Amino acid sequence: MAKTILVTGATDGIGLATAEELIDKGNIVLLHGRSATKSKYVVSKFNGKKNRKAIPVWGDLSKMHDVMQIGEQILSMSLQVDVLINNAGVYRNQRVVTVDGFEETMAVNHFAVHLLTNDLINKKIMSDAGRIVIVSSMAHQGISIDLNNLDFNLNFSGFNAYATSKLANILFTQCLAEKLSQTKLTVNALHPGVISTKLLHKGFSMKGDSIKNGAKTPVYLAISKKVAQINGKYFVSCVQKPASRNATNEKTATDLWNISNRRLEQFL
Repeated sequence: MAKTILVTGATDGIGLATAEELIDKGNIVLLHGRSATKSKYVVSKFNGKKNRKAIPVWGDLSKMHDVMQIGEQILSMSLQVDVLINNAGVYRNQRVVTVDGFEETMAVNHFAVHLLTNDLINKKIMSDAGRIVIVSSMAHQGISIDLNNLDFNLNFSGFNAYATSKLANILFTQCLAEKLSQTKLTVNALHPGVISTKLLHKGFSMKGDSIKNGAKTPVYLAISKKVAQINGKYFVSCVQKPASRNATNEKTATDLWNISNRRLEQFL
C-alpha cells in the first residue's frame, strides 16, 4: 500500500536519492526544499516521468517560522504523513547566527527537527501508525554535548558543531521514542554511510560511497515491514547498531528535550 512520505532536504544528495527510490516504489513523496522555486523544479522533473507522484513543500529550516509553515502547507492539502524523514542537514565552516538566535548548524540539524516533528505530531498530521526517520551520522561518536553552549559562543569549529548536532539527533530520537512508547508511532535514527555529498566534500574534503547507497537505510526504515514495530534504535547499513554511550544517556536526552522546548516555546 502506497505511503505518503515527507522527505526534508530532498532537492539534492541523499534526500533526492531517497525521494526518487520511494517514488519509484509507488509512494507519494512530499519533496521538501529550501525554496518554492527549487522544490517545484525538482518535482517537475520527477513528475515528467511515468507513474511518479511528488508534491512540493518548502521552507528554510534555519528559520523556525518557515519550519512551522511546512505543516501548514500539508494541512492545506488535507494530507496525512505516514513517514517523516528528517534528512536535511548543513555543515558550516564559520559560525552563523540565525534570525531566531540559534547557531545555524544546530538550527537546521537539530532545532528544526525537534520543531517540525513535534508540530506534525501535535497537529495530527502524522498518521497514527506513522514512522519518523532521522538521518544522523557516525560523527556523533566520541563527542559529548554541552547543554550550556548549544550556540557555540566560544571556540566554534565546524566539525564540533556538526558532530554535536548529529549527537543531538540521536538524543532526540531516544527521548521521543519514550514519549511515543504507548502509541503506534515509531522513531529511529540512522547513519547513512560516508556518502559523496556536497556536505561531505565541504566539511571533510573527501569522497565517499554513492548517493544511491546513502539512500538505502532511510528507505529501509521508511517502508520495510521488518522494522514496523522497532522504536528508538540506531541503524547502520540497514542493521541495528549501538549508538555511543553519550547518545543513549537518558538524563542528557531529557535535558536536551526540555531546553529545546524552552527555546522553541514561541513556535510550539
